[in-house]
Amino acid sequence: MNEELDNHIHKLRLQHKLSQQDLATAIGVSRKTISTVETGRFTPSVVIALKIAEYFNVPVESVFELKKSQ
Repeated sequence: MNEELDNHIHKLRLQHKLSQQDLATAIGVSRKTISTVETGRFTPSVVIALKIAEYFNVPVESVFELKKSQ
């Protein structure tokens, strides 16, 4: 069974009317980092994942989840 990380960053950004740059600036990373995490091309560190969850004031499991493919 192969697991990969899925995320809801785009949805959260839209709900809060934030650009990728706004979120990146708020948590101290580059816009490219947010872009690559959001599109699934890069798996974030635990620190980045926790900063994103903290910024949106939600549990990290509300931002990220493991997807199981069969």
